[in-house]
Amino acid sequence: MNVIFVAPNFPDYQWHFVRALKQVGARVIAIDEPPYDWLRPEVKQYIDEYEQVSSVTDEQALFDAVKRVQARHWVDRLEATIESHMLPVARVREACTIPGVSVEQTFICRDKTAMKAFMRKRGIACAASTKARSAEDVRTFAAKHGYPIILKPVDAAGAASTYRADDADSLDHILADIGSSGLQEVAVEEFVTGHEGFYDTLTMSGEVRHEFVSHYYPNVLEAMRTRWISPVIITTNRVEESSYNELRAMGRKVIRELGLDTAPTHMEWFFGEKGLKFSEIGVRPPGLGQWDLYYTANDIDIYGQWASGVVHRSSIGVLSRQCSAAIINLRPTQDGVIAGYEGVDAMQEKYGQWVTAAHFPAIGTPTQPVGAGYKANAWVQLKFPHYDDLRGILEDIGKSVKVIAH
Repeated sequence: MNVIFVAPNFPDYQWHFVRALKQVGARVIAIDEPPYDWLRPEVKQYIDEYEQVSSVTDEQALFDAVKRVQARHWVDRLEATIESHMLPVARVREACTIPGVSVEQTFICRDKTAMKAFMRKRGIACAASTKARSAEDVRTFAAKHGYPIILKPVDAAGAASTYRADDADSLDHILADIGSSGLQEVAVEEFVTGHEGFYDTLTMSGEVRHEFVSHYYPNVLEAMRTRWISPVIITTNRVEESSYNELRAMGRKVIRELGLDTAPTHMEWFFGEKGLKFSEIGVRPPGLGQWDLYYTANDIDIYGQWASGVVHRSSIGVLSRQCSAAIINLRPTQDGVIAGYEGVDAMQEKYGQWVTAAHFPAIGTPTQPVGAGYKANAWVQLKFPHYDDLRGILEDIGKSVKVIAH
């Protein structure tokens, strides 16, 4: 089976996708932007052919590269896993008559307002939302639904360029900021209070084969705006308990309504005073190498499970649910350069057997902004058999490990 995979070189976990495809028997053709000689060694060893393009989001360049491959081989699948690549790849996939997620399915999963309109029509609870093309559109929405409201690009991923307006004055400042950034339209949403998390699956032949539930502490918008917080993402091993039945049922209904066949999914949700609410979904894996947590928590190569679904439309493997797993982001004390660390040795002594990966930038490394994400500066990944105990461990690490900057 010939599989084209787009952008295996970056981020650093992307090489696992081509590794897994090769290991399940595929012939792997990669398309990416760097010259072949610049590819990571772990990428090179698992690809059979390579096509370089100026940009993987340039649809014409991507189309031409795929047609060059098709001139040499029959192409069975064209796969991508990064949010900003999904729509260009879907359009090229359809233009080249390669099976996979359609343009319509991908568009619904990229356009925030179209997505929520689609879900509301099918009885899936969502926050009120609209697409605004002017400041007056935004103010009209706020007058109808009240504050707070959320504004973000219609095709944003995660908390990128996301704003919260608590009143008319803060909205005016946000609208001025958005105007200066050149955005022509924004998604405007009712602010839903409550706990935030995500529901991920590997769906094969229309059926959920593997599913995972993860929690944010605190919610993403607060985490990406507050320096003193050491935010965490925890994937739970309690997924099959009854308390998750409503969430699992919603996630499966969303996948059915989208008509997805074989694809990974990443669905965000809220739960609060107004009950469980759908937030958004992508037909891709989660970012941040979140699959690495699923890998270590469940004693299974989740990349291999995905690749088996792509190539064989099925997978052999059972999730152990032996552990919950998490990543904690450790923020520098200020912007500048890394000057040192406190508490790392003590952390290793107490919890080292449960640490699965960690990153502590070298002394002198420039810091990254608070809003740059969960892997922007120092971070630690851990697993532990008990979810509540893992939360306690993360709280202890957040208080005791310091990233000193000046």
